[in-house]
Amino acid sequence: MTAQATAQSEPKSTTWHAISSTFQKVSPRIRDFFVHAVIQVRVLKKAYPAVMHKLIYIGVTIQVLGTIINLLNMLLFFPWTITFPRGTAYLIYELVMDIAGGMILAGVIMAFFRRLVLKPKTLENRWDDYYALVLLTLIPLLGFTMEGTRLLATNPAWAAWSPIGNLVARLMAALGMTPQGATQLHDSLWWIHAGVALLLVASIPFTKMRHLVNIPLNVIFRPLRKAGTLEKIENIDQAEILGVGKVSEFTSQQLLSFDACVNCGRCEEACPANISGATYSPRTLIQNLRKTMVDSLETPKPKTNQELFAETFSESYPWQCTTCGACTLRCPAFVNPVDEIIDMRRYQALTTGKVPKSVADALRNIERQGNPWGIPAQDRLNWSEGLNLRELAPGDETDVLFFVGCASAFDDRNKKVARSFVHLLQKANVNFGVLGFDETCCGETARRMGNEYLFQVFAEQNLEAMSKIKFNRIVTQCPHCYNTLKNEYPQLGSSYNIQHYTEFLTGLSLTKDITPNGNGMKGRLVYHDSCYLGRYNQIYQAPRQLLKEAKLNPLELPRQGENSFCCGGGGGQMWLETDPNTRINHRRLADALQVKADVVATACPYCLLMFDDAIRSKGLSEQVRVMDIAELLDRQLSV
Repeated sequence: MTAQATAQSEPKSTTWHAISSTFQKVSPRIRDFFVHAVIQVRVLKKAYPAVMHKLIYIGVTIQVLGTIINLLNMLLFFPWTITFPRGTAYLIYELVMDIAGGMILAGVIMAFFRRLVLKPKTLENRWDDYYALVLLTLIPLLGFTMEGTRLLATNPAWAAWSPIGNLVARLMAALGMTPQGATQLHDSLWWIHAGVALLLVASIPFTKMRHLVNIPLNVIFRPLRKAGTLEKIENIDQAEILGVGKVSEFTSQQLLSFDACVNCGRCEEACPANISGATYSPRTLIQNLRKTMVDSLETPKPKTNQELFAETFSESYPWQCTTCGACTLRCPAFVNPVDEIIDMRRYQALTTGKVPKSVADALRNIERQGNPWGIPAQDRLNWSEGLNLRELAPGDETDVLFFVGCASAFDDRNKKVARSFVHLLQKANVNFGVLGFDETCCGETARRMGNEYLFQVFAEQNLEAMSKIKFNRIVTQCPHCYNTLKNEYPQLGSSYNIQHYTEFLTGLSLTKDITPNGNGMKGRLVYHDSCYLGRYNQIYQAPRQLLKEAKLNPLELPRQGENSFCCGGGGGQMWLETDPNTRINHRRLADALQVKADVVATACPYCLLMFDDAIRSKGLSEQVRVMDIAELLDRQLSV
């Protein structure tokens, strides 16, 4: 190729690369717009509201499109008109418009019935709810009445293709209305109908109906981070704002999300803290943030200042959230209360220092000893005594790097789990090793407690240690470590293959076609889905597959899969003092007792400890016990 040809091809290649790169960035947002803003798949997760909302949404959409077509047939806004629909197409148009109006009325009736009769616990009634429903009732009623007068006045041959309008025309005729009277009434109804429709449009910015605009915008512009991933504070040493103490310090997208919230209560229905009786509610959080935002913008004199902890929230309010993600998964508007909670915690931890004492103790332990338990760092390998565990040194090579995590290294109950997992790896002849004393806390607890600085420091230390050895994958038992290593360390340049131990073990033939010995587990076993393993990382089948292959035949809890109920230990709750009357782990234990479980199987050290604590505090140690899947498999395979 000549130099001239090369020079000509380079701009084309660069242009194509730019187009391709732009499309890759934009395509997820285009997909989300159609899936979540147009089709609205999250709305479909609840049957009654889904049918109600779809009837109104589809009916209004058709009516709007039909009205546009109707207006384009008139010489009003443009110097030309269209000639569609005509003939058979017009008959279909009339039928579809009638059906659409009927759908709106049916949806509105369902909405009134839900609010006035069914009265769901989490559904609040405000003036703009009924205002919108009244307008949505008047528009099709006026439309059908206007259509009835038109049909009565003209008596067209196609009247049957407008069934509801035709029915109204017959009722008017039966009541004595003449074609002349219908003609006069039609003109008045046209203006009234148009006025009510324009009032509906004009009301959108000032009422709940603003979600028609704000939800699609929030869906399009929301951060495309993986679920369970927090935003990194860039250049934290030089950052002027650490966390959020004023409503104006939230990002523009977060402020938009406050306005996108429709106060539907789906988040509150799923929130384990709220269900357990805590004062925290993700809906209340977002609604109060929106109110503070709106009030602080009023002129000439704002109703409130922007300081979140001056009037809006107590100092303890952000610490009731477990960051389980149930609210974010349910929200049809893609509002993410967890982001706001972490931003507020960051402000408390990094700016004011006003955090609960137990939080301050845990953060101090992480900073000084490299683990939230506060146990000396030199004890990190005590759990492995007698296991002949390989501690990797710089320059070593291995297939699997076992990232032990603080719980398995320092908590007495989880040390047994770590030993069982090592037994399984050794039985399968896996080439593995550990960082040993070079491993420190992954930083997950510090980050969820708001101390982003500690997280970044410990993440850098771990990444530096990992860079000195060669391995194919990192395997960890803790879903919190797993989520952090897989989804958050890449913010610092990591690109390792990360697996949860249940994923890794399913790839082995360790548990296939085994014959359980007499030491195996007996009784009814249920599996509990960890929030950070399941909801955030979609690992549901691997743990169940392991249990089934080990002939343990797990049963399901009433709330399982993506609807699993949090154990109460996430988001730093493991180290927080909680009211005995609002403990989430007690609620989750009740689910296991409901199905008469003898053993609860977990795949998370936090879940193990929270279940164990609930069992002990309830005095049920003789009735039910909790075991990690690694312990169960080790017992099934032991000789």
